Amino acid sequence: MGNLDRLQLLLQFTKEEPENPFNWYALALEYSNSDQAKTAEIFDNLLKSHPEYLPTYYTSAQFFSEQIDLEKAKEIFEKGILLAGKLKEEKALKELKNAYQNFLFENDFD
Repeated sequence: MGNLDRLQLLLQFTKEEPENPFNWYALALEYSNSDQAKTAEIFDNLLKSHPEYLPTYYTSAQFFSEQIDLEKAKEIFEKGILLAGKLKEEKALKELKNAYQNFLFENDFD
């Protein structure tokens, strides 16, 4: 399946089930290869509309870090860590904490 076919399929899924956060998450990942503005928009909407959807935090924080929006990435990491702790998602919590520590080190946060 080509990228365009996959994109069309994901867009169809978001129309059929707009309340399903996974569809939007998959669409953001697909756009991340070609359209940074669209990716940012989808991640922003996911974080606002589906704040309990834990997978968004790690991926969107990494994305915004790569876009050099460091304060936003830092805030997303921190919210994700709090959410993972609240949900008792130990594996996600560990992954988020490790990624956050690396992020802080790489970007000279004190």
